[in-house]
Amino acid sequence: MIASLPEHTSPGAGADLLVATFTRDELDAVRHRVGAVSDHHGLSADALSDWVTAVNELMTNAVRHGGGTGTLRLRFDGRLTCEVRDDGTGFVAAEHLGDRPRPALSAAGGMGLWIVEQMAEVLSVDSGPAGTTVRIAPSAG
Repeated sequence: MIASLPEHTSPGAGADLLVATFTRDELDAVRHRVGAVSDHHGLSADALSDWVTAVNELMTNAVRHGGGTGTLRLRFDGRLTCEVRDDGTGFVAAEHLGDRPRPALSAAGGMGLWIVEQMAEVLSVDSGPAGTTVRIAPSAG
């Protein structure tokens, strides 16, 4: 389910721009909607591309590692932010964040959060047995 404001609507501070629940089959549609909505919020073409890539990685991680479904919330409160939640079993977030070299690609993936770290200015992860919530904000540009 994708819910968003019409293209011509300008939300108030802290308003949701897009709220979507998604499965693997809906990733493309939600990614395209994220790009369309985000395009109206002052990002350069390169920053917009990085932003959409980062959001897509979070959604893919939610589907792949978080139980097959997720919820996305795109907001604007002076800058774009995105939150992706899943109901998976969680992971030890501290092991996956911080200044680290590019991880090796494995059959299970392994590069999603690293890619997000490269493309987002703000990244926070809250993960535990009840699921994972990841919040990001785009790099300036």
